Amino acid sequence: MRPREVLLVYDRECPVCDAYCRAADGRASVPGLRLVNAREDTAVMDEITRQGLDIDQGMVLKVDGALYYGADAIHALAARGGAAGAFNRINRSLFGSRGRARLLYPLLRSGRNLLLKALGRTRINNLQVPGRERF
Repeated sequence: MRPREVLLVYDRECPVCDAYCRAADGRASVPGLRLVNAREDTAVMDEITRQGLDIDQGMVLKVDGALYYGADAIHALAARGGAAGAFNRINRSLFGSRGRARLLYPLLRSGRNLLLKALGRTRINNLQVPGRERF
């Protein structure tokens, strides 16, 4: 049996996203998890763009070829995480329910966008929408 490909694609320039993703990776909550910076030119970013997913509006979890976006990504990550450790327990309690993830994710995304605007960060704009270079 080959190891599962599990990629978490996120904006590494977002301090909150980076801390969350590194915590998920550092605790080995999902076996085989690999973090991918959405600001780098990678095959998975090309795939995300071809699917029409706006990476500025949600992280992507790729598991064995399937793409999970936004609230579905964070829910899938929580569902695949182990039961050991404080991070995993908190992550699962917040996002283990699809409904709770879909309720919380837009609020978290709005906070992220405000933070990135305050920090003067640019959008990734992988869909190349004119006039959407800044938050």
